[in-house]
Amino acid sequence: MITHAHALFEIKSVDTELRTITGIATTPTPDRMGDVLDPLGATFTNPLPLLLHHDTHRPVGKVTLGKATAAGIPFTAELPIITDAGPLRDRVEEAWQSIKAGLLRGVSVGYRVLTDGIKPLVGGRARLTKTELVELSLVAVPANMDATIRTVKSLDAPHRAAIGSAHPPRDRGKPTGPAMTLQEKIATFENSRAAKVARINAITETAGTDTTLDDVQRAEMDELTMDVKGIDSDLMRFHELERLNTSAATRVEGVTGTKAAADVRSGGHTVSVRDNAPKGQAFIRSVMTLVQAKGDSFRAMELGKQYRDPNVELLIKAAVAPGTTLDPAWAQALVQINALTGEFIDLARPATILGKIPGLTKVPFNTQVPIQTGGGTYKWVGQAKAKPVGKLTFGTATLGMAKAAGIIVLTEELIKTSTPNAEEIVRRDMVRGIAAFLDQQFTDPTVAEVAQTSPASITNGATTAASLDDPKKDLGLIVGHFTTQNLPLEELTIIMSQTNAYAMGLSVNALGMPLYPGVGVNGGNANGLTVIASNVVGQNVIALAPEYILYADDGGVAIDVSREATLQMNDAPVNPADPATTVWTNMFQDNLVALRAERFINWKRATANAVYYLTGAVYAI
Repeated sequence: MITHAHALFEIKSVDTELRTITGIATTPTPDRMGDVLDPLGATFTNPLPLLLHHDTHRPVGKVTLGKATAAGIPFTAELPIITDAGPLRDRVEEAWQSIKAGLLRGVSVGYRVLTDGIKPLVGGRARLTKTELVELSLVAVPANMDATIRTVKSLDAPHRAAIGSAHPPRDRGKPTGPAMTLQEKIATFENSRAAKVARINAITETAGTDTTLDDVQRAEMDELTMDVKGIDSDLMRFHELERLNTSAATRVEGVTGTKAAADVRSGGHTVSVRDNAPKGQAFIRSVMTLVQAKGDSFRAMELGKQYRDPNVELLIKAAVAPGTTLDPAWAQALVQINALTGEFIDLARPATILGKIPGLTKVPFNTQVPIQTGGGTYKWVGQAKAKPVGKLTFGTATLGMAKAAGIIVLTEELIKTSTPNAEEIVRRDMVRGIAAFLDQQFTDPTVAEVAQTSPASITNGATTAASLDDPKKDLGLIVGHFTTQNLPLEELTIIMSQTNAYAMGLSVNALGMPLYPGVGVNGGNANGLTVIASNVVGQNVIALAPEYILYADDGGVAIDVSREATLQMNDAPVNPADPATTVWTNMFQDNLVALRAERFINWKRATANAVYYLTGAVYAI
């Protein structure tokens, strides 16, 4: 993947025998996306092609890059004179006329990021430390703030008038990139100052003992000098602010723990840095990249570089590198796989009712869990009287292995043109599909247990009653049930539709005051009771004691990809298939790709009375 960075250039002359422009091909100044291309980390092989607007089919000359410095990489580009009529002469003449008229004011390098060439910066930006420069293009809209024509030399008055001022005012408005830290701002200003000083020296060197600077050069030097003075003034302020921040820092003494030291420095406040990318993005991108690479691990790594996301690269590497017990890096690779696939599970859990319920009792698969079914006997005892002797009664519950699975079929065209929009389509479908299925299976009273296949819903066989169509009265029924069963109310959770939750939040007393101001369309808190809103429950209002709901979840998701499978394109496939009536679709023949997702999860009521639900609830709005 070839990307671009912009910089300034100057027109050297209009020699009729040789048309040459010189300037800086790239600088360390951040572009408008906040990325920084390190000139000292760039490699290239001279000469490079000079293109028009990065069109590889429209070369207009050749470029020789000079020695890279911290301030940038200079270049000299030549546009040939074509005598024969034809498209080539027209294209080169168009480029040269555009330069002289001031229509093309910048240049842009095309580069490829090399292995380990990305250093992440704060705010999603990146410093490109290892790149290969492959071309230089003439452009009209540069991305770099210094990417404008600074001087026009040896041009006649009409050309100067056509170009206008050689020093267009810089846009000092609000930056479009992410906010930089103080240290990054200082580094950016210092890099900009170095580039301007280098340009001043270059202009000075053009004036020999027998020549003087022309008007344009004097004007440029005056502007550059003013810019350097302004930068020096800003740097003085920044360094003073840095000194003040340092002097205000808390000295850490006698603290050995990392967390303790962090607490001291922060004054007891916890500071955390979190990625603002959508949850599951790295996981989905890695899957899409592996699919697009068709099993070619090297190509998958190259395709994954376009995202500039180290997590994508980690997961691709982990997916293609087999682990063995003899490999010392095996355990670390396993942790990386768990962390990234877990990102998708974290994404799916909050989207489900199960993920929103606090206080559920998590247990392992295929493990007997003791459950207390009866308590001791306790009575008032008079003086010198015998105390009652009681006993505790226990039972056991076991959650076997159960899995939810689904297959998503995509076209090759969608995979090949994978963009953030395509990623969003896949992510949204996987999350919503799994969430909707688990919600329905978890709450639907008609879902019974299928031995060794799937669990019963928590409402299947639970105590039920008809709703009174009034949230206050319905809450009275719910609280009465759990009080009668001696079950605690502290963590009681109620699940209802978003419509009923919204209507509940609108309920008022005789004085017009809200009865449940903490409840809305997204649920909330009703007098200390947790309310979860989900339309999957329909007109049912489900109440449960989370402590008495057992659930098992292996915390991982398996994604398999196939282009050769033959599938029943049916959400209720026949099993076993009937050869006479079953319709099969071949992925290879129809140019399709199948993604299969599997998640192991199970749940169960520990006691029969842990769940109570009302039917037919329609709260008035």
